[in-house]
Amino acid sequence: MTLAARIELRLGTLDLQIELTVEPGEIVALLGPNGAGKSTVLRCLAGLEPIDDGRILLGGTAIDDPAANVFVEPEQRPIGFVFQDYVLFAHLSVLENVAYGLRARGVAKGEARERAGQWLERMNLTEYSSERPDSLSGGQAQRVALARALATNPRLLLLDEPLAALDVGTRAIVRRDLRRHLETFEGMRLIVTHDPVDAHALADRVVVLEAGRVAQAGTLAEVTAHPRTRYVADLVGVNLVAGEVVDGVLTTASGARVVIADAADGPTLASIRPHSVLVARGEASASSARNTWAGSIVDVDRLGERVRVVIDGELPLTAEITAAALDELRLGVGDRVHASVKATDIEVAPS
Repeated sequence: MTLAARIELRLGTLDLQIELTVEPGEIVALLGPNGAGKSTVLRCLAGLEPIDDGRILLGGTAIDDPAANVFVEPEQRPIGFVFQDYVLFAHLSVLENVAYGLRARGVAKGEARERAGQWLERMNLTEYSSERPDSLSGGQAQRVALARALATNPRLLLLDEPLAALDVGTRAIVRRDLRRHLETFEGMRLIVTHDPVDAHALADRVVVLEAGRVAQAGTLAEVTAHPRTRYVADLVGVNLVAGEVVDGVLTTASGARVVIADAADGPTLASIRPHSVLVARGEASASSARNTWAGSIVDVDRLGERVRVVIDGELPLTAEITAAALDELRLGVGDRVHASVKATDIEVAPS
């Protein structure tokens, strides 16, 4: 079952015109700033905002097609929705919250409670079944909202900023849990986020929205290496390096080593901004950077006065330099270079 949507909608100052597909088993992240239309896209797919024009097909069946006068009500769509603030009902127990989606779809009370209990067991939340939502931690509340969405056996799962309500310390732990739960779901998954780290950790592909339009789509690596607009470059222009940290050194799966200024031991995701990468022709430059890697230039992409230089080597990186620096160094595709980064310029988060 594939999602194929062409959505046109005017809502206040937002003029949304996008085309979007999600394949079976795929996790797609919608990236973009506030006001870009990310959450509105989810609301249109869920039937909470009827579209003005276009068509939304789920498995080849129209669930919203204004021209054909087709509109399937939200509770009749095989879609689960995890809202940004989870929208748990304060007056209901955790068990009743999870059963709510089933009851809304006409499932008998006893069966709904039984199936809700099974989902709480899967999420390791059985002991909280009689609790009220205000007694839960942020991570627990998210799992309850996810259980409620999955209990209805949806074919499409929508998640709106699922990690935004969490503090930094909790975020990494819940991200790992969320990734594990999403991997057990066989349907299509669409996640709204503004954080490239979340997109890297959770998604197969990203779609970047800018002012109600798709600015770019592809894998995060493709979008990072070849941003088509300055906005996209600023939004996702970051090198993400995964590995294991031991004694302040991150080692990647390929054996590349990255010195980190301050990071606890364990699985880690390091973020290196392209403008923090110093590029020198030939031998390593005489800089104070604690990290230097050899490589070759495989692509040069000009964006006005700034230039993206894609380097393939022991640690593949994208650097950003000025057009003047590119001309001064006389750099081109195939040139051997060294890339350097200060340890203090690298941001890290547990993965």
